[in-house]
Amino acid sequence: MHLQQSESAGPGVTPEDTKTKTFRQKSSALPFGQDISLSSISGPTYVTAQTLVQQVAYTLSDKIFSYSPETFDLDTAVKYWQAQKEKNAFGYETGVSYLETRTGAGSIALGYMFSKDFDLKKRHIPQAVIASPFTLNHLRPALDQLSLLYSVANPLVAHVSAADYAGSSATGLITDYVSSLTLADDLGLGLVSSTSAFEIQHMALFATLLSTIIPTIHTYDGISVGRETTRVVDVLDQAGLYNNYKAILEATSGLEKKHSDHEGQAVRLLKVFNDEFGTDYELFEYYGHETPDTVLVVFGTVEASLAAQVAAALVKQGCKVGAINVRVYRPFVEEAFLEALPKSTKYISVLGQVEDASSTLDRAQHSRLYSDVLAAVQFSAIDATTRVSEIKYSREEVWTPSGILDAFRATYLPVEEADQLPSYVDIVDSSTVRQYSFWDLDESPAVNAPVVVGKLFSLDSSTNVLVRTGHDNLVHGGTIRTDLRNSSYAIEASYSVEQADVSFVGDETLLKEFDVLASLKTDSSIIVKLAGLRDEDIEKRLSPTLRKGLFSRDVELFVLDPTLSEAVSADPSLENYLAQLAFLKVARENTFSTDVEKLATLNGGFETINALVGDLQICLREIEVPESWATIESEAESLDIPADINVNSFVSFDRIEPEPPSLLKSWQVVAKGLAFKEAFGTTPALRPDLGIKTAVATVKEHRRLTPESYDRNIFHIEFDLGTSGLKYAIGEALGIHAENDKAEVEEFIKWYGLNADEIVEVPSREDPNVLENRTVYQSLIQNIDIFGKPPKRFYEALSEFADDENERKTLLTLGGPEGAGEFKRRAEVDTVTYADILLEFSSAHPAFHDIVRIVTPMKRREYSIASSQNVTPNSVSLLIVTVNWVDPKGRDRFGQATRYLNGLAVGSPVTVSVKPSVMKLPSKTTAPIIMAGLGTGLAPFRAFVQERAYQKQQGHEIGDLLLYMGSRHQREEYLYGEEWEAYQDAGIITLLGRAFSRDQPQKIYIQDRMRQTLGDIRTAYLKNEGSFYLCGPTWPVPDVTEVLQEAIEVQHASQHGKGGKKVDSRREIETLKEAQRYVLEVY
Repeated sequence: MHLQQSESAGPGVTPEDTKTKTFRQKSSALPFGQDISLSSISGPTYVTAQTLVQQVAYTLSDKIFSYSPETFDLDTAVKYWQAQKEKNAFGYETGVSYLETRTGAGSIALGYMFSKDFDLKKRHIPQAVIASPFTLNHLRPALDQLSLLYSVANPLVAHVSAADYAGSSATGLITDYVSSLTLADDLGLGLVSSTSAFEIQHMALFATLLSTIIPTIHTYDGISVGRETTRVVDVLDQAGLYNNYKAILEATSGLEKKHSDHEGQAVRLLKVFNDEFGTDYELFEYYGHETPDTVLVVFGTVEASLAAQVAAALVKQGCKVGAINVRVYRPFVEEAFLEALPKSTKYISVLGQVEDASSTLDRAQHSRLYSDVLAAVQFSAIDATTRVSEIKYSREEVWTPSGILDAFRATYLPVEEADQLPSYVDIVDSSTVRQYSFWDLDESPAVNAPVVVGKLFSLDSSTNVLVRTGHDNLVHGGTIRTDLRNSSYAIEASYSVEQADVSFVGDETLLKEFDVLASLKTDSSIIVKLAGLRDEDIEKRLSPTLRKGLFSRDVELFVLDPTLSEAVSADPSLENYLAQLAFLKVARENTFSTDVEKLATLNGGFETINALVGDLQICLREIEVPESWATIESEAESLDIPADINVNSFVSFDRIEPEPPSLLKSWQVVAKGLAFKEAFGTTPALRPDLGIKTAVATVKEHRRLTPESYDRNIFHIEFDLGTSGLKYAIGEALGIHAENDKAEVEEFIKWYGLNADEIVEVPSREDPNVLENRTVYQSLIQNIDIFGKPPKRFYEALSEFADDENERKTLLTLGGPEGAGEFKRRAEVDTVTYADILLEFSSAHPAFHDIVRIVTPMKRREYSIASSQNVTPNSVSLLIVTVNWVDPKGRDRFGQATRYLNGLAVGSPVTVSVKPSVMKLPSKTTAPIIMAGLGTGLAPFRAFVQERAYQKQQGHEIGDLLLYMGSRHQREEYLYGEEWEAYQDAGIITLLGRAFSRDQPQKIYIQDRMRQTLGDIRTAYLKNEGSFYLCGPTWPVPDVTEVLQEAIEVQHASQHGKGGKKVDSRREIETLKEAQRYVLEVY
């Protein structure tokens, strides 16, 4: 295809336009991310809701007090207009104060209005606040004072974008109406909500007018709707805003205003407003069936928009439902609400926002909206049988049509017919609306491609385009999703595209993070950038689940390979234009030629665009989706990945020059990360090197159970949980996050020539992909297993650093198959450590960051918990045997974790975590349990017995407890012996089988004691359906299992006679295992 430069290319295009332009988004709060002049906001135009709010504030205010968080860009248009010295409707430049949110934040605004120097001629001109909900709490004292002095103050309107950060939230960004609702309710402020970009200019104007009566908050969704670029047909320019503002003020300035309460004035104001504009806004607006049974009451932009549309869709399917949008929450005019409520309503459900997820579960907490609706209904003449209920949701909730549908389903009457509601409603007609999704990394050269495409679509005046962008900065350092909707009519869809015609994926790694196919409709297309793809590698690059989804959804697969373009190879920035062309080729092939000319007009550089069109023929190709992709291999697991990004930022992640992992760095670099956590992605944690939830416990008791003269040190250690809140269940294990010996670490640092205080990045103990900052000393104490056992790959890795050729060859041999025998001797006999190897091969002296790379991280060690939290609520106990030996060189060697635990004194802090286990008590307290524990394997059974004793104390009937224990000598290793005997005397333990193997000439093991009491086992295990547990070393498993098989065979023979059919005892054991009645925890 060859581009012809013609007049149709657009105005201002000349043959000299050969250089491409770089399209950059200044802010997602601006239309197509670009600055817009104040004078150009008029008539049919592409805008964002946030831009229109700023236009109203700038036009009708004397001064704007802006408390916009830096990345929110709530005032970005205002800044541009101020720089352009634009004037407001009163003939002068609007004053703008850019302020920080902190204690006393409202004092400047209050002081300005009541200062001695204030021009009293401006007393009637409104003052405006632009803020996020977080600011409102800091404005409370000033607003409280203003309310008392309002009769002599300027009108004040606060435009609040209901978006905020919540550090404790999993979503990061939250939609917060609670702050506005609370403040308006507490201080008697006006509160108005907008439902879409199409009405937000009107509502911002209405709120400004209402502020002449009471201080007023105008709130709107700031995460999605406020930032979507869309076409609004009837936008008022500055003159139109001012003329209507004056006309409505004049019409409401009579005696009625002076002699009526706020409710009456609000009603009259809205009536005059509707008369002036020819609109039909109501304080409470009903949508839905004429005679509904169920009505959902909502407040908020997305909530109101979706509730109205979902209700309309359900009514078309015969459902008698409706929704009421609370447009003006304060003043709350009860008569207006009751008038909006259809007389047929039997069930009212209030969709009420509360602070957080815990509040949704607290029956004592209710939303503000619910309290108002309940009061209005209860003190009215409405039928007493009309029920009012509440569906609470937290500020983290992201509403979609499916979510609103679930709300209707939860409130639908009659209840038995609720399941008859459709499982899905598509409020966007996919037959008339074309929908597209773009997924990319925000560092991609093509990241701005979708916005340029949206701008291109907007050049057609017969269509309406909606562009929405979201950032998830926690995936791959910054992921961006942009959705486009294109239709011949206005589109109101405040949620992500769910039925895309075409999706573009700019980085293949995103296919592993998100279920991109979930937002594609059947018989659609997907374009995936796969650089350097070979045909034979296509199945390796796409997961089995994705391949199956492509086939089952009948999705056409296109691959874009920019590396095949000579132009892109020479200038990678041109990939942006190649991506735009590829999308247009797939999405709008019929209009491709025209679109290319328009694209060249937007981007400039006709020759470049023309060359890329030629390259597109080899860079973009369709891949056949074979029928074989419909089958997933049995071993391929289906991953549970999200279908959408989690919008947690309004901007791309601001990267700094990355340092190579594990490099030593100065303390100043780390200090920046701690001081500016959000920018540097720093997450404070109790132990940041751990990817699991940890707590700090304190040693409460450390008691040796074996004599000092005995060669085995077995000890009981108990930890005080303090205020950690740590919870554990019966049978679970306690993870000990041990530390290396400090003296040995200091010796290694000195010998190796390290600076103990230097900062280094080291991998987490639990997840090597997670890096954290520590000093060299800290990392050797807690992170790097420098005294652990090195695997073969360490020898091979170390060989790369050896300067001596003989040492290099020896290391390579030890790391290869020919050195297997010597490696085994070193590992099992000499028990060498990483530090030993570094000392032995002195010519191999890797830098510390290389040591971090080639030495494995330390792991937590887990030990069965020997206590029940019902018995010891604030402590946890372990039973430990110290692991120690002497190597062939006469050196004392120790197990790292047991040595650490044995060295802890009472009062020492320890980092711990809890790990689930297979050792669980039967759900029925009457079910017998048979326990076999060897040595420290008795630990979980101490917890079992304690729990059964607690259950009996609580009045429960408990089943038989058979405890078999094994050790070498009763005098030295009768672990917890006195406790067992006390529990037996109390009737908790039914049978105590003690096997001390070396206390008599003939060795007696645990299986022997079990065989001696086979009748008791048959009764408890088989007749009364008990459960068997074994904990300890693996060696007795076959013998113990053989005893259980004997019990099964004897029991079967007693029931069926010796001549009966033989039972397969092995199969019976497997059946018991599946029923979790045969449980092993061995090591």
